[in-house]
Amino acid sequence: MNLPNKITISRICLIPLFLAVMLIPFDWGVWQLGDHELPVQHFAGAAIFIFASATDWVDGYYARKYDLVTNLGKFLDPLADKLLVSAALVTLVDLHYIYAWVAILIITREFAVTGLRLLLAETGEVSAAKMLGKIKMWTQVIAISAYLLHDVPLHWLPFSLADVSMAVAVLFTVLSGWDYFAKNKGVFANSK
Repeated sequence: MNLPNKITISRICLIPLFLAVMLIPFDWGVWQLGDHELPVQHFAGAAIFIFASATDWVDGYYARKYDLVTNLGKFLDPLADKLLVSAALVTLVDLHYIYAWVAILIITREFAVTGLRLLLAETGEVSAAKMLGKIKMWTQVIAISAYLLHDVPLHWLPFSLADVSMAVAVLFTVLSGWDYFAKNKGVFANSK
């Protein structure tokens, strides 16, 4: 197994650690940031999530730079992203930071695209992530991170950065899903 695929697998292995830090009740105290409180536990969970998300860029960089792009990597990389984002979204719903419908919409898109990828794989085609999919992933990472960090208030903004970034993430989730299905609609005509 090459280095980029090992990095991708490390992203998957960080998910249980993220969930344990976020959901097992610890009392690590609270950081006071002006008039804003941030539980140290949530900061630690955000750090794990952000680090795990950053490995997505690292594995892609090494795969392209050293010509280590493989079909396994094309399959594992988006799967790792979907597992990490899904775990974080379910955590945010459990903590009552986001509405369940937001998580359901995003996770449904992920399952639908994964199903389409499986159909494409039957025809021998393994599709790498496209630009809209990458934008979707990073908008989701930004939104989830903002919620995990308790949306540290920017007093000069008249709105919640976390809420706006999640709205943008939902928009790119829908757009990238629609784009993926529109560009691969022929697979349905060819499937048995």
